[in-house]
Amino acid sequence: MTATWNGVVIAKSDQTVVIEGNHYFPPDTIKTEYFNNSDTNTVCHWKGTASYYDLEVNGKTNKDAAWYYPETSELARSIKGYVAFWRGVIVE
Repeated sequence: MTATWNGVVIAKSDQTVVIEGNHYFPPDTIKTEYFNNSDTNTVCHWKGTASYYDLEVNGKTNKDAAWYYPETSELARSIKGYVAFWRGVIVE
């Protein structure tokens, strides 16, 4: 699977985990130079508290376009630290 935004590959892996239709990429498969920490957090009743990244590619910012769970519930332990995308990021 490849995640692309603004014409640039930001993550690539053949080891994604699919949950609720989202591909979660292992943390060592994202290109960290395009990721900036965000102050945003949300809570999923069964996965835990998500943290977000803003993407910055070719001078454009996509706020909170990636999320991950630094700590998870027991049910979601397979995606701890893995990164998923939305807001225009193409995953194919």
